Amino acid sequence: MAPEKPPAEKSSGPEQRRSSRFPVVVPLEVHWREANGGEFKEEAQATEVNAHGALLTMRNYPTMGVEAELQNLLTGQEARARMAAVRRTRGGEIQGIAVELVAPDESFWGLNFQLRKTSAELLRLEKGMKIAQIDPVILREFQEAVDYVRKTAWAVQEWRERQIQHRDPSTVFSLLTLERIRRATTLTHDLLEDLKTHGEGRVTEGVNELHQAVEKLHERLSQYFRDEK
Repeated sequence: MAPEKPPAEKSSGPEQRRSSRFPVVVPLEVHWREANGGEFKEEAQATEVNAHGALLTMRNYPTMGVEAELQNLLTGQEARARMAAVRRTRGGEIQGIAVELVAPDESFWGLNFQLRKTSAELLRLEKGMKIAQIDPVILREFQEAVDYVRKTAWAVQEWRERQIQHRDPSTVFSLLTLERIRRATTLTHDLLEDLKTHGEGRVTEGVNELHQAVEKLHERLSQYFRDEK
């Protein structure tokens, strides 16, 4: 059995992160060989990841500096990584081990990491637009779109993580419905303001289709409230 605590911690200095890590759960299988020739295999979870590496939690840990083969149990993809540093609590207990991929690879961590990273990039872009003093109306539209993308991306992440943890993922649908209702309400108020500002008599492409859709929605909501009584 591999040692429960890495015996060569003097080789693990402070973590030098070259990019931000994101909280993503990725189940892994770790294969490695110790200096004495012993070969080991352990299941692990990556809980913080970036293109260069991750923080792993596992029952037994390799020695610092050892290279290991990581296999993503969701995708089957493999990558080589070096044991780089031990993270401990203030009480001295091991929280996990930081590993560095021999060849940086964003795709290795799967869809959830890509979604987290994209959401963060969209937020940075939004801040840049504020600095650039973009027209408030356009900026608000962009912010609403970014918020919708981020919440939808969160729903995908939540679905995947609940699957990984063997929890019921079906409740994510109700969260998506609540978000659609919120967004539909916001869009309705925005459309009313646009029609008031630009004139309700002006012919606008798509208005007829919108009117039909609103009527159908109104009928369904009326039925919903009748059923609630």
